[in-house]
Amino acid sequence: MKRLSFLMVAMLVSISLILSACGTKEASKDEKSDGGASKETKTLRVVTDAAYAPFESMKGDQIVGFDVDFVNAVAKEAGYKIDLVHVGWDPLFVEIQDKRADLAVSAITIDKARKETYDFSVPYFLSTNKILVPKGSSIKSAADLKGKVIAVQNGTTGQAAAEGILGKNSKDIKKFENNNLAIMELKNKGADAVVADNTVVEEYAKNNPKDKLVVIEDKDSFAQEYYGLMFPKGSELKVKFDEAINKVFDNGTYAKIYQDNFGTEPDIENLKAQQ
Repeated sequence: MKRLSFLMVAMLVSISLILSACGTKEASKDEKSDGGASKETKTLRVVTDAAYAPFESMKGDQIVGFDVDFVNAVAKEAGYKIDLVHVGWDPLFVEIQDKRADLAVSAITIDKARKETYDFSVPYFLSTNKILVPKGSSIKSAADLKGKVIAVQNGTTGQAAAEGILGKNSKDIKKFENNNLAIMELKNKGADAVVADNTVVEEYAKNNPKDKLVVIEDKDSFAQEYYGLMFPKGSELKVKFDEAINKVFDNGTYAKIYQDNFGTEPDIENLKAQQ
């Protein structure tokens, strides 16, 4: 009788352990289906050229600027975290094409040639090229750039605009790695003008009054441009980020970021109209 009781107890314990193990497996399955692991927010590698104030620039060891605030807000809305890395202008295109990065943000103009190789989000910023010259310069319009030396950032629409005026292989176009170097060339009298995005040259002239530089606008010669987030071709992130951009347009986040960085109201309706 005692032996029988022992066997029964042993069987009951074994059954209990089996049921317990099943329960654990079932719980694990439930956690997975519940999204236990998926609750962890994915971090995206985002590349930029942090030498393009006020859009992105280095402040100590931090990357700051309008684009930084914008992409953080959009990524959060889309449900992602980001790791923003300064790689430089030309390398960021290579990183995206080779799919070593998830997206790029760096005041990148959406144009037909780039769209053949990359995917772009809906437009998030309106820009146009303008001319930066020393105070008292004889240059008053784009036509006055003929016969002058123009400094530009290589691979930008500023370079394309200069080439449209002076010719693609003109020796009078000096190309630099970034606009800071182009502006330095102007200050050192190695160039007569810089052609670059309006916000870049306007912010530089405003923040450096001692340099006595002025900005020339020529709406007839320089077309409006729109910036977009850039993705590898076929990226599934494009749709999610397009939705997130429209959400930050609609919920007031974009306007706040714009005002904080530029002190003016953005034309959101214009941006939406480009979609």
